[in-house]
Amino acid sequence: MASNAQGSSSVKALLVEDMPVDTLLLSTMLRHFHCETKVAKNGKEAIDLFLEGNKFDIVLVEKRIPIITGPEAVEKIRAMGETDVKIVGLSIETDDQEAFMSAGADVFVSKPMKLDVLGAMIQEVINKKNNAMV
Repeated sequence: MASNAQGSSSVKALLVEDMPVDTLLLSTMLRHFHCETKVAKNGKEAIDLFLEGNKFDIVLVEKRIPIITGPEAVEKIRAMGETDVKIVGLSIETDDQEAFMSAGADVFVSKPMKLDVLGAMIQEVINKKNNAMV
């Protein structure tokens, strides 16, 4: 599957997660697809990365993160004009989907995320980047 998700350019991913086990699991999955990954441990760190001028192709954000929640972070990132980045809301609670979608997330995935689901999203991001370069 990894070879299917390789493009001519590296995908820049931001993982916003405060649980060490989930951070390890998701960052390993992102590396499987050759993503250049940064990790933020809370919503404020994620927002600060955007304010510093960092650009990401995909953001995976957990709902229950400290300081600023996942949906609040999504809303603030979108309010900064970051409309091209694919934002994926993550939570073990399927009830959290509405909070993410109304905040501006592109998709919601309940945990645990499956490798093939992430792979399809990474491939979609690569296709979008490659089409933008044409």
